[in-house]
Amino acid sequence: MKPTIDIGIPEQDRLAIADGLSRLLADAYTLYLKTHNFHWNVTGPMFNTLHLMFETQYTELATAVDEIAERIRALGVAAPGSYTQFAGHTSIKEETGVPAAEEMIAQLVKDQETVARTARSIFPAADEVGDEPTAYFAHPTHANP
Repeated sequence: MKPTIDIGIPEQDRLAIADGLSRLLADAYTLYLKTHNFHWNVTGPMFNTLHLMFETQYTELATAVDEIAERIRALGVAAPGSYTQFAGHTSIKEETGVPAAEEMIAQLVKDQETVARTARSIFPAADEVGDEPTAYFAHPTHANP
């Protein structure tokens, strides 16, 4: 028998919020991987600046993905954790090549915007049922890259 969870949020709402958080987790993890890739492979006159900036960003994303996954678990749902699962949930396009530094920046800006939009899409449902921990991730002031 499946254990029930009663945290004051109806099951249908918990599942919908966890699904939104799974999309956010997939977007954030894909952005983490892409940013780490660019950190490893950036070249050119902006190397040092971008190498350090990308490191700061992927470190912050690593913390964020952990917190998002833990929130999904707190809602009583298994967090996605494989490349296949992430690929099925993400809106971010992977980069398999090594673009020029300026293109790396352009892609990451676009992808940060995608993560922010995904987070914001969850806010109404979380706010409606008083899911404050999830609303924190999805609130427009927190989700702003």
